[in-house]
Amino acid sequence: MTAVIDKPADKRADKPVGTPRRWAAPPRPVWEEEPSKAGLVAKGIALSFACLAVLFPLWIVVVTSLSSRKTIDEAGGLVLVPKGITFIAYQELLSGGQVTRAALVSIFVTLFGTLFSMTVSVLCAYGLSRSGTLGHRWILMTLLATMFFSAGLIPTYLLVQSLGLTDSYLALILPSAISVFNILVLRGFFMGISQELIDSARIDGAGDLRILLRIVMPLSRAVLAVITLFYAVGYWSAWFNASLYLNQQDMMPLQNVMIQLVQRQEAPVGLSQAIRTGQLSGLAIQMAVMVMALLPVAVLSPFVQRHFKKGMLTGAVKG
Repeated sequence: MTAVIDKPADKRADKPVGTPRRWAAPPRPVWEEEPSKAGLVAKGIALSFACLAVLFPLWIVVVTSLSSRKTIDEAGGLVLVPKGITFIAYQELLSGGQVTRAALVSIFVTLFGTLFSMTVSVLCAYGLSRSGTLGHRWILMTLLATMFFSAGLIPTYLLVQSLGLTDSYLALILPSAISVFNILVLRGFFMGISQELIDSARIDGAGDLRILLRIVMPLSRAVLAVITLFYAVGYWSAWFNASLYLNQQDMMPLQNVMIQLVQRQEAPVGLSQAIRTGQLSGLAIQMAVMVMALLPVAVLSPFVQRHFKKGMLTGAVKG
């Protein structure tokens, strides 16, 4: 008898015809590839130029505000290299007068305006994030319509005037108190919170206000920090409402005083005598007011920067 020897099965028999032995990984997009050394050097150079383009004007403004009248006259205007640093411009601005009062007005409007805007925005966004609330769809559509259609400047001014808000600090807060975009971002973030967590709180007897204060807001610190910064910067930098609704010079915020200094070349009340006697330079006063206007934003922004990615992207994507 002839012995029958079983041949080992061909491993390639189970593979379909034309199938390659090795599966090639799909190519990654260009932006996901590891950068080369030349690419890293080019990025470093580009970022360095971008930083210089931003910091160089700020450097000139700060150095000029800290320069004496003699240094400014020798430089023929803006000072690039500091010589004879002096704080006399800031001392005069903060010693009382129109600039000091304008800074206090801006701080008051920013604090109370931001608090009011955040309160209304959070309450509105939380109500719109709950699908079972009464008329939430119609309210949402109404808010969206205001992003594309506006009554215009004249009707808004007539409304503020009819309400008796002219020559009032409320005219700096109420007309621009609410941003529909910020409400939509908050709503999207609130909708991303687990519904089971909220339902469990309701079972324990918590009401909507307690759920908002104890559960929703602590979980939304990132987006709340970002929206708070948006409102605060908006109030601090606002100047149009003051020029439109205020007629008294003593009620003007800091931004309007800065416009008077830069555009009209007017010295603030109480400083014109010091400029005429040669103790101060008008250009140093202008630069010092600019630094005072930029300082709060420059100080607060780094503390909120880490929340931007989480707060903005999550709220925008989940909305």
